[in-house]
Amino acid sequence: MAFQSKEFNIKDKTAIIGVGATPYYKRGQSSPQTREELVCNAIISATRDAEINVEEVDGFAYFAGGFDTGYLMETLGINEVSFSASVTGSGGGSAGSIGLASAAIVAGMATTVVCVGAVQQSKVRYGSMPTSYPPSPENSFYQSTGLVGPGHMFAMLARRHMEVYGTRREHFAEVAISNRINASNHPDALIKEPLSLETYFAAPMIADPHCLFDFCLETDGAIAFILTSTERAKYSPHKPVLVSSCVHGGTKDWGRSIYWMNMPDETFTSSGHRFIAKRIFDLAGIGPNQIDTAQFFDHFSSQVIMQLEDYGFCEKGEGGPFVADGNIRFDGGNLPINTDGGQLSGGYIWGMTHIREAVAQLRGTAVNQVKNAEHVLVTGGPSDTPVSGMILRSYP
Repeated sequence: MAFQSKEFNIKDKTAIIGVGATPYYKRGQSSPQTREELVCNAIISATRDAEINVEEVDGFAYFAGGFDTGYLMETLGINEVSFSASVTGSGGGSAGSIGLASAAIVAGMATTVVCVGAVQQSKVRYGSMPTSYPPSPENSFYQSTGLVGPGHMFAMLARRHMEVYGTRREHFAEVAISNRINASNHPDALIKEPLSLETYFAAPMIADPHCLFDFCLETDGAIAFILTSTERAKYSPHKPVLVSSCVHGGTKDWGRSIYWMNMPDETFTSSGHRFIAKRIFDLAGIGPNQIDTAQFFDHFSSQVIMQLEDYGFCEKGEGGPFVADGNIRFDGGNLPINTDGGQLSGGYIWGMTHIREAVAQLRGTAVNQVKNAEHVLVTGGPSDTPVSGMILRSYP
């Protein structure tokens, strides 16, 4: 078991003090802006929210995306940085970028770090990206079967969960409907129209058992966060949001996840987050029953159900009945999730939307505010390793 010394535990030593975001655009509608413009606008917005000068930024933490730190420095007018790093992988590392920034601050490598993520799908649709990967012995494992995108691949995990545990499409529908209800009154959400069970089942099947409403949105936009030490955060104009724990990693069984699938049945019917879940709860010193709301990476509705199981909110195989009992609803549920509509109805910025909503909940400024929210769980996508998760806490 990996070991993290108490001396270097990041628990509550760093805080998010600024949040900035562009509007959420439907795929392709952010043009003629470039992705770099979106990123820079989000960073400027975040520094204004934190009421600091952009020149104070001395670090960058990413979770993929291929951002050019030098370009951002030149464009924004930042003279020097002492830290720049990226979590490998893809959407699974969104929460992990916050941990990367926190580690840099605690280690004294930087004082004011930007975490930023952006999506612009005008040229490449993420749902078909695997078709552009070069031929190789590894890629041929799934390319030869006609699995052209994540939607097809995660559908196989969903179907196996149904076969092993009796999960039904009605359970996936409950996730989608709950998210849509949360999006219906949110000013930033892209899809607000009511979604009924009848409408869900009338939707076209995209990758059995996933229909149209089980898929996340295709969105353009950027979101940025400013992190600093908790000591410095005391002077923030907003209520700081403490980073109580954060882990990015995974296990060999999960490995390359949907790009391999050579895993035991228990892992195949999961989100690959169980190791991460145990670590973040241990490091934060709390349990699942102390989480007030969870912002689950919902690229597919079925993966929300599997994350509920991996994070210990219900037993393995009980995720379907758990959501069917209304537990994830904002109005009356024991664990309101994705209170801004999530990626299924709100907007898809590779998991950064979930961090934004978590900060709003802990600042007490969320549209669908969970009363007395103190601890919020945020996850990065079930994807290839590393996946990530974190617990954010309200400032005492």
